[in-house]
Amino acid sequence: MEINWKKNTALFLTGQALTLFGSMIVQYAIIWHITLKTQSGSMMTLFTVAGFLPMFFISPFAGIWADRFNRKYIINIADGAIALVSLIVAIFIMLGFESFGILLVCAVVRSLGQGVQSPAVGAFIPQIVPVEHLTKVNGLQSSIQSFITISSPMASGALMAFAPLELLFFLDLITAAIGISVLFFFVKTPMLEKPEPAEGQKEIEYFHDLKEGIKYINKQGYILRLIVFSGIFMFFASPSALLTPLQVTRNFGNDVWRLTAIEMTFSIGMMAGGILIGAWGGFKNRIFTITFACVIFGIGTFALGVVHNFWIYIGIMAIIGVAMPLYNTPTMVLLQSTVDPVYMGRVLSVFMMISSVMMPIGMLFFGPLADKVSIDILLIGTGIVMALLGIPFVASKTLREAGRSPA
Repeated sequence: MEINWKKNTALFLTGQALTLFGSMIVQYAIIWHITLKTQSGSMMTLFTVAGFLPMFFISPFAGIWADRFNRKYIINIADGAIALVSLIVAIFIMLGFESFGILLVCAVVRSLGQGVQSPAVGAFIPQIVPVEHLTKVNGLQSSIQSFITISSPMASGALMAFAPLELLFFLDLITAAIGISVLFFFVKTPMLEKPEPAEGQKEIEYFHDLKEGIKYINKQGYILRLIVFSGIFMFFASPSALLTPLQVTRNFGNDVWRLTAIEMTFSIGMMAGGILIGAWGGFKNRIFTITFACVIFGIGTFALGVVHNFWIYIGIMAIIGVAMPLYNTPTMVLLQSTVDPVYMGRVLSVFMMISSVMMPIGMLFFGPLADKVSIDILLIGTGIVMALLGIPFVASKTLREAGRSPA
């Protein structure tokens, strides 16, 4: 693994950044196209569901594939499927068939592709990166993703101003082709030992493999605790993540620049946080870093509910953005460095599935509540809960033992 691991990692991150950039440009283009054409909240809800639910349902099977097959091929197949649907949509639009049904199918396929790709990428990184460098690489990846989050909406908006919609789909196709080629031809990966089928099992039995993955999670108590605590964290983080634009509109005015400012400062904070955790590495025990991030995130969320100056508000948003990689990166590294590679895909898929579903569930609760209770009060309450969540993290002996950096 030590031979050329830096070159492999640089090539992999570069290729994935290109494909992500192209995908994000198309993602924003679809959202803005639907918004401008329909101005319908119901239509936006439909596309939001189409972009989330397929990813949620395919994740458990994607984890099994990531454990059973070559992860490099899985990543490329997912990228290729997304690129293929982009090509088909672009051709339909060029031929004059610009229907919302086509864009809806595109959103579903893109969600399925992302659901397959995410656990494979998470499980692939420890194959090419030595364990002692996982924090730095994951921190760098977080910074790259944050930069793309900042730049892609601006690029998408600029392109939509003078280019037809189908051109953006072709751009996605080109970036995907480059990313697929880089991963397939230039990223060298060590062989990973595949699990042997159980006695009498001639081929993959999905529910058997999924059951084995769940049994492994239950057996490794720290994984179960990490998944449960992270799910709780995401549930209570939903108001600060999704209700702050509404809070800004109510408290400071409905100027578009204000909404843009909070999104950009949060993303800039995340990029800075990724650089920070990559350079610093966090505390020696990763659980202490996760706890520290919980407390910072909670205090920041509490502060959003009490400040009345917009410039202080966006400064707090930047601090919360910094806290996100301090939470996400050591959590991912903890799993990547301790989970048996045979179960890596299944564990990561369950973790990502629970983490992603808890925020929408939180919105089902906090969203309607925000029409009856001040968002300021919701942020104060959830901020206190998230800050206190650091206590069970650090109090768990099982998590503390798992969080110690491997020799």
